[in-house]
Amino acid sequence: MAVSEHKISGRRALVSLKVVAARPITESPAARYVWALARLALGWVFLWAFLDKTFGLGHETPAAKAWIDGGSPTEGFLAHSPKGPFAGFYNDLAGLAWADWLFMGGLAGIGIALMLGIGMRIAAAGGALLLVMMWTAVLPPENNPFMDDHLIYALLAVGLALVSAGDTLGLGRWWAETPMVRRLPILK
Repeated sequence: MAVSEHKISGRRALVSLKVVAARPITESPAARYVWALARLALGWVFLWAFLDKTFGLGHETPAAKAWIDGGSPTEGFLAHSPKGPFAGFYNDLAGLAWADWLFMGGLAGIGIALMLGIGMRIAAAGGALLLVMMWTAVLPPENNPFMDDHLIYALLAVGLALVSAGDTLGLGRWWAETPMVRRLPILK
């Protein structure tokens, strides 16, 4: 608290001034809940893709092509959709068992981490990497010279980790206090 001296009507008066620092916007309850809802929404995007491809729920993956029934979650898209400078690279990955497992593990892990609000740093890095790879598979994007939803989601994933979005409506605070995460903060 700062104190200053002023003369009022020939008398000295002490005036106290309280200095208040601006609170970062991410500390406001409204901002925390918006970030938490964005985290849950992006988590659902990843988790839904995993569930649909695993069980062939009929949204993008018909039941006959479900992963649990022998379908390949990478074959259809990577064999037919890539264009641009990386098309050959992605065509070569289509239907490979290790690519299917890595892709599906990524979708599930990122989706679960975001939904629970744990492992946000790894989920953000993995999610951003996966999304940028998906963006490179369809260069140039259909509706813009370079920007599409994959890049926006990648930026959102990084932002979620930077503002600790898992702490609101998630298990982030609890997760950060576990002995394992205290030893290895990258897991936060």
